Amino acid sequence: MTHDADLDARGLLCPLPVLKARKRLGALVSGQVLRMVADDPAAIVDVPHFCAEAGHVMLACEDAEDAQIYLIRKG
Repeated sequence: MTHDADLDARGLLCPLPVLKARKRLGALVSGQVLRMVADDPAAIVDVPHFCAEAGHVMLACEDAEDAQIYLIRKG
C-alpha cells in the first residue's frame, strides 16, 4: 500500500511512538496515510487504541525485522 509520510519510531518506548504519530498525523490532511515503524511491544495495543480514540483508521499492522509496521489513515 502506498503512503504519504513515514515515521521511524524504533527505539522509542510507550508513550512516545503514539505521541510522535499524533504529531506527524497533525501535519497531514484527512485521508492521507502514515507509515510508522515501531519496535515497542506496547505499540501493538497502543496504536489501535490511539487510532480509535483520535478518529483515525489503522489500515494494517505487519511484522518486519524486529519491529512492526503500522499504516494509519488520518481521519
